[in-house]
Amino acid sequence: MKKVAVLGSTGSIGTQTLDIIQSNPERFELYAITGYRNVSLLISQARQFHPEVVCIADESLYEILRDALADLDIKVWCGAESIVDLVTFDSIDIVVAAMVGYAGLKPTIAAIKAGKTIALANKETLVVAGDLIVSLAAKHHAAILPVDSEHSAIFQSLVGESSNSIEKLILTASGGPFLRCSKEEILHATAAQALRHPNWEMGAKITIDSASMMNKGFEVIEAKWLFDIDVDHIDVLIHPESIVHSAIQYIDGSVKAQLGIPDMHLPIQYALSFPERIYSKQPRLDLSQVGMLHFEKPDMERFPNLLMAYQASRRGGNMPCILNAANEVANLAFRESKCGFLEMSHIISKTMDCATFVEHPQYEDYVQSDLEARRIAQSMIK
Repeated sequence: MKKVAVLGSTGSIGTQTLDIIQSNPERFELYAITGYRNVSLLISQARQFHPEVVCIADESLYEILRDALADLDIKVWCGAESIVDLVTFDSIDIVVAAMVGYAGLKPTIAAIKAGKTIALANKETLVVAGDLIVSLAAKHHAAILPVDSEHSAIFQSLVGESSNSIEKLILTASGGPFLRCSKEEILHATAAQALRHPNWEMGAKITIDSASMMNKGFEVIEAKWLFDIDVDHIDVLIHPESIVHSAIQYIDGSVKAQLGIPDMHLPIQYALSFPERIYSKQPRLDLSQVGMLHFEKPDMERFPNLLMAYQASRRGGNMPCILNAANEVANLAFRESKCGFLEMSHIISKTMDCATFVEHPQYEDYVQSDLEARRIAQSMIK
């Protein structure tokens, strides 16, 4: 029986993780859940699963949460530091890191230092501080298991293989809602249009990142750290059907890939159950119904965020941290109609040019870089 803490239980990954825990009560026990502001869903989850600890990041909602759960024997906490504290509990075996953005960095570090297994859905943690995260995981013998469908596909395709035999990784991307749009159409795109992803149901922030291809850029950086491979050996291919979730090309020319329906239950479950593969009630992929599969190279002129992610990774140091902070500001501004779709790339590029570069950052350098990059990016918002 694995005891699980889910950071970000009210988000898309979090709710699907709870589905899996509910379907496998003999294997998993929900020990702790955290949410940001969705207090009503957090209350509902707590009443259904009766975890030991429930924590809401927004302290202004603490009393609502506490009063709603007063009749239950559940510890009710609030605030970002409480989330950092709860992941260190001895009883917890695996931490599902599904918080959105930079906010996931500090609790993930705390969980790693406590030697927990990390089911990592928060890609920004490795984007911002990959070098630090990987070194801490090695020092504290903490396993990091990928939850992203692309990295799970790579992880599954590596079983039985030596990492030394990898020639390149191939990350697939759906292309998002603007794949066939002209640059003029993209210029005038609205948040409502960008949020209509053709294949995946995700949270608002990651859906916008998918539309701009920044999400795929983040996944390139994440793959670099997860699989210890240079970004120049990581390719991105547009695959509109989202059936081939990613692949590995080996030095003998063989290519191994993982296929499945576009649904996150499988990669989440694989991370939770690893090294076992267990039964899932989710629908099966019927290849006879799929028809043709299509692949093409991404257009980095129309989607410059992907190119900037490669550039940031090659530069190294704190540049990916700067990239992430500027993107978080620009992404929110676009969702709030304070900047245009293509303006996001301009804001990110200018921030990367202006922010202070640190070649060998420590944790505090990442904190300061994040703050500085946010100030610079925010100054460009109307």
